Amino acid sequence: MALFDKFKMTLHADQNLNRDTLLEAANGVSVPALQIFTHALAYFRDHALRELSDQAGVGVVEEDVRWVITVPAIWSHPAKQFMRTAAYQAGMGSPTRPEQLLIALEPEAAAIYCRRLRRHQLLPERPPEPRLLPRSSTSSSTSSTTSSTIIHSPPSMPPPLPELDREQLISLPYRSLETVADWLREDTVYAVVDCGGGTVDITVHQMTDRATGHLKELHKATGGPHGSTGVDAEFEKFLETIFGEDFLNTFRQQRPAAYVDLMIAFESRKRNASPYRSNPLNIALPFSFIDLYRKFKGKDVEWAIKRQHERLGVRWSAQGMLRVEQEAMRRLFIPTLNNITQAIEQVVSAPEVGRLQYMFLVGGFAESELLQKHIRDTFGHRVNVIIPQGMGLAILRGAVQFGLDPGVVTVRRSRLTYGVGVLNRYQPTIHPPEKRVVAAGSEWCADVLDRFVVVDESVAVGDVVVRSYTPATPAQNTVILHLYATQRHDAKFVTEEGVERVGTLHLELGASSVNNNNNNNRTTTRREITVHMKFGDTEVKASAVDHYSGQCVKANIDFLTL
Repeated sequence: MALFDKFKMTLHADQNLNRDTLLEAANGVSVPALQIFTHALAYFRDHALRELSDQAGVGVVEEDVRWVITVPAIWSHPAKQFMRTAAYQAGMGSPTRPEQLLIALEPEAAAIYCRRLRRHQLLPERPPEPRLLPRSSTSSSTSSTTSSTIIHSPPSMPPPLPELDREQLISLPYRSLETVADWLREDTVYAVVDCGGGTVDITVHQMTDRATGHLKELHKATGGPHGSTGVDAEFEKFLETIFGEDFLNTFRQQRPAAYVDLMIAFESRKRNASPYRSNPLNIALPFSFIDLYRKFKGKDVEWAIKRQHERLGVRWSAQGMLRVEQEAMRRLFIPTLNNITQAIEQVVSAPEVGRLQYMFLVGGFAESELLQKHIRDTFGHRVNVIIPQGMGLAILRGAVQFGLDPGVVTVRRSRLTYGVGVLNRYQPTIHPPEKRVVAAGSEWCADVLDRFVVVDESVAVGDVVVRSYTPATPAQNTVILHLYATQRHDAKFVTEEGVERVGTLHLELGASSVNNNNNNNRTTTRREITVHMKFGDTEVKASAVDHYSGQCVKANIDFLTL
């Protein structure tokens, strides 16, 4: 039996992601990552179909469903293709029905949801605080003791609606005046900060058409691995300081189920960490943890905790709990909060963003009051920070709306420069001499990067990049072009520093009618293949046409095979 947890980030961390990538379990066992992801998606698929069938009262089959899988916006194209491959194996669509499965970017889905929120669905600046009021004694009571009751002070109001002029008020339906969409006039710029378990994704959109709700991306999706698992990692370091790194490693390997129980216990306490409360947080240590420590160290856990009491702010309670002071818990958040601040600052201060008016904070990690206060304290004086209720479900609900209207984001920014390696006619005044090659009696320049799209370039949904290529021989049945990517905008050759091969473009030409012509035609006919590349969607798509035959060519982009 093997335990795999928090494996989603493997797709982001592995720079050489492919179909054979392995995941290592807590006990050291390695299993193909594709198998684990497929198993997880199959579970959700089966559960969803059962629920839909129960609700509808009739059997719902997979072909009746359009599936939407959300991924972090910072994920690479190989990671997106990996998820699509796993979903196909799990029974969500198939290569013959690719339109049945959509890949949605998480902050984009959250943005779609947030626009439909009403004012009362937004969190106040600060949660209500409990206060004590005396309860007056009654005359019939035999005791004069005064009791107290806890009541909550009213919360501060959500952010005020922007002022609308008379013409705007008249043009809007009465009930729509309290929705977030009414704040977003044309040209309004807002950011979505999606704080999840593994990543923090930041996107910046501008409203381009208020009637249709279409959006334009002003800054390429950015962020990093700054999710709530960073707090988990700090907690594990915290435990290692108290009990020893050697013991914690042994505990993970020999008691994986108990290790999961411990982290689940911490997760619930982590959610209760607050800048507004001072009461300690109790974390239950599994019995197997206590027992193994006694066998491993020859001492009780209470002995280890007492040694770190003053330095770490931790105690051992009489109920057998690890009692962590609020200040000690807050310290576990600091590295992750600082990383999030830096990531947001880079976006907010970017010149292409311009005047940012709103910042929506969503995602499961956004439920943390520590994170909410940190973001508002850091950026609230520069931008209106909006936090919806149920922010943990914002992506899920937005993904459903994205499935109904996938074209809501009309313009996106390319995260990288993409192109293929080709041979161009050699020009001594432009090309370096070391790139000169001679083939078929002509001089060529090798390793030229034929760029499809440049990093940070705006690409509209539906925009097509067209390139024409000629097979080496007219009778050639397959053309394979290597795809390259770089963060640079000025790269000219695939051999330059920072340019990496990320996949292949396969063109299945099939049998050529050139073979049926006479010998003269064979030598004089130039067979041209036109390739159409689409970069404006959440995934790269390709199609091609053989101009000689007039037939469509099967074009396949493979980011998982190098």
